Amino acid sequence: MTHAGRDIQAIPLWINGHAFLTMAPDFCDVRDARSGQTRRRTPMCGAREAQAAADAARGALHDWSATSANRRAALLVALADALAGFAEHFAGLISEETGQDSSSAMAEVDAALMLLRAAGQGSPNAPRTLVAAIVGNQHAPLLGPLRSAVPLLLGGATLIVRPSPQTPSAAFALAELTARSDFPAGVYNILHGNLDVVEALCSLAAVDLLACSGDNELYSDVQAIAARYRTPIIG
Repeated sequence: MTHAGRDIQAIPLWINGHAFLTMAPDFCDVRDARSGQTRRRTPMCGAREAQAAADAARGALHDWSATSANRRAALLVALADALAGFAEHFAGLISEETGQDSSSAMAEVDAALMLLRAAGQGSPNAPRTLVAAIVGNQHAPLLGPLRSAVPLLLGGATLIVRPSPQTPSAAFALAELTARSDFPAGVYNILHGNLDVVEALCSLAAVDLLACSGDNELYSDVQAIAARYRTPIIG
């Protein structure tokens, strides 16, 4: 079980369809961007947690990729419906952790809703029968990872999302909604940590693809990891 200091909540991981608690050697403070007050803490995970997340994603891959494209699209639309019911809550998390004003944070939620609902329109995506890890940054904690996640999920990939340790709450809350929206366990996983955990996903867990939703500096760092292990990467 995590220990993050008295009265301050540790953000769990989300692995194989449920919250996953772990003993972490270190934590990152998640601060209110306006007041500087620590609101919660992110466990900085390592190889064991990376392997657990990859095992869950790999275990779900066969059935998820065999699911019809229409069914995968319908689940993404169901996730949008669930997210819409908590739109103000998500906007509050984004605003608190990033410092965005309320209108900008709600605009990010609205853009995420549009992206998810668009999954139910148009032709199916190209098949992507693989396990992908998505590395998010702190500036668009909900929309950034989803820009990579939606086409990958539509194509049949299973995912491990590593949100920024400074802004993890929206990504974790979305993972909780995947369970409410009947996503199969293991399809959408959350793994916390710094770039060391991304390296563990490539070196030990051997994910098939990296995606990075971050800025140029973060992308360069992730690209260097991908190059070391010859892991394909997309922006």
